[in-house]
Amino acid sequence: MTIAQQTGELRLSHLAELEAEAVTTMREVAAELERPVLLFSGGKDSIVLLRLAEKAFRPGRFPFPVLHVDTGHNFPEVLEFRDRRIAELGEELIVASVQDSIDRGRVHEDPGDPSRNRLQTTTLLDALAEHGFDAAFGGARRDEERARAKERVLSFRDQAGQWDPRTQRPELWNLFNTVIRRGESVRVFPISNWTELDVWRYIQAEALEVPSIYFAHERQVFDRDGMLLAVSEFLQPAGGEPVMTDSVRYRTVGDMTVTGAIRSAARDVDAVIEETAASRVTERGQTRADDRTSEAAMEDRKREGYF
Repeated sequence: MTIAQQTGELRLSHLAELEAEAVTTMREVAAELERPVLLFSGGKDSIVLLRLAEKAFRPGRFPFPVLHVDTGHNFPEVLEFRDRRIAELGEELIVASVQDSIDRGRVHEDPGDPSRNRLQTTTLLDALAEHGFDAAFGGARRDEERARAKERVLSFRDQAGQWDPRTQRPELWNLFNTVIRRGESVRVFPISNWTELDVWRYIQAEALEVPSIYFAHERQVFDRDGMLLAVSEFLQPAGGEPVMTDSVRYRTVGDMTVTGAIRSAARDVDAVIEETAASRVTERGQTRADDRTSEAAMEDRKREGYF
């Protein structure tokens, strides 16, 4: 049942239009591609994807498994939520581990760099190849940052899993060309046209649970280059970086070593929506250290095969 059906409206609301577009995209890709998979991080965008998959395919099971690329540096609250939510749905969860990629010599950590974000690419590509996945649903949105804004709903990848923005196919009137050659794949972004505010309003309308770190809580943090990073076993403050206990929340979920918090008193969805509506900075621009290093950082990673 769509939001419009729940409210009895004859004209689709903004959220209902976005929902209908996303559900149609998921159904079409599932019908046209041989072996899709849904990427799930435990973050708010992928939580919305799970609900959209329910709308698209229930009462049957999803026609695809769920895949999480685990850096090994995740927030424990998010991992607990991930396992519990997938168990509630009764769906198949595949965990691709960056640590396993390191142990097998597929990737190497740089000394002094605790972030494993760039290492995820190899782990993801290996998992897609191992299981024969030819389409991967992701929760990327165009409003996140510039490189994501260049992609369309269907993002085609070559035999090496790489993206070339110059070879994107047109999507006139929301018509998708899903034909791929053997070895090629496609990333699918059903909520590409959504904004962060749309996501939170959908979470509110659907009464979706999200990990507790999305709401204000007390946490030990330290300031590094204007970003509040959590003290953890994976990242410790350097000399001259004092630790403070502050009321913070997270706008995005990622590797603990590069995901910053914001000071906040928003302890429920209504307060988060109010705070988000007033923000003039995207969540990745404000809270992801790996995207601050260079304007081209995300685009470079996507060309290599990143989400």
